[in-house]
Amino acid sequence: MPYDQNNIFAKIIRGEIPALKVYEDEKVLAFHDISKAAPIHVLVVPKGEYKNFSDFTAQAGAEEISNFFKKVSEIASLLEADKSGFRIISNNGPDANQTVPHFHVHILAGKRMSNF
Repeated sequence: MPYDQNNIFAKIIRGEIPALKVYEDEKVLAFHDISKAAPIHVLVVPKGEYKNFSDFTAQAGAEEISNFFKKVSEIASLLEADKSGFRIISNNGPDANQTVPHFHVHILAGKRMSNF
């Protein structure tokens, strides 16, 4: 299945839909999730066209993958989520409840997380 260029995150990256941005550079965008699951709930997306985690790790180069996850860590620090702890989540596919077909990581913090 090809990448859907009309998914909501692609539209946010292109500036067609507004988002409350936390961080942006030429390769990464981070913004607040509109359906918060924690007091701090930020989505981090690469600006490349990747459907999910598996697609990202298969198609992106080692430098892009490394840069992305370093940015996730920097953004967590920027949010001060690293002070008491944070969770990062990436849902991959329908059985994992991935609702937007663009690879993204959730940063959740600001409360004690429950166990799985």
